Amino acid sequence: MTHISPDDFTKQVGKILRKLRKERALTLEELANLTGVSKLTLGKIERGEANPSLTIIWKIANGLRIPISALMVENQEVTLLKKSGNSVMSENQSLKLEPVFTTQVRGSIESHKGYLQPDSTYEAEAHQPGVKEYITVMEGEVVVRIGEEEYQLEQFDSIKFNADQPHAYINHSGGTAVLHFVMIYSI
Repeated sequence: MTHISPDDFTKQVGKILRKLRKERALTLEELANLTGVSKLTLGKIERGEANPSLTIIWKIANGLRIPISALMVENQEVTLLKKSGNSVMSENQSLKLEPVFTTQVRGSIESHKGYLQPDSTYEAEAHQPGVKEYITVMEGEVVVRIGEEEYQLEQFDSIKFNADQPHAYINHSGGTAVLHFVMIYSI
């Protein structure tokens, strides 16, 4: 994936979403029912008129039962990723996520770089059933809340958990925390 402008990235997400919807022979209304995202919003995304937040992309991916990077990265034979690639921001601006890679191996494996803003919390909804999430803190310190339990992670600490439950990433520091995510989707 080469770096493209934000407008081109928005159009790319829309093009991929439309292609996936057409391949599954879904109407916008059927897709809205599957994802919990309004028909109007889905239409704007498909036309490249709306830049979807991370929350919206998660809802669409969960409804379609695909990795989120499948909506953000077109399939290519060779993928070279440069730093500061394309990204999607959470609605509350707390987490910026950059897709890294997705691989199909009896399910899907995807990886992302995440930038958790200072003094912020990103609340993630439950992912699809069976999704495993692996996180390594590359810079800073982060608290990961899974259900009611909280886990303090420092630089280079890692955690693995079932992501089919609500969870959160919390940055209490004054600096941006850099995270490496790997998500494994079962078939």
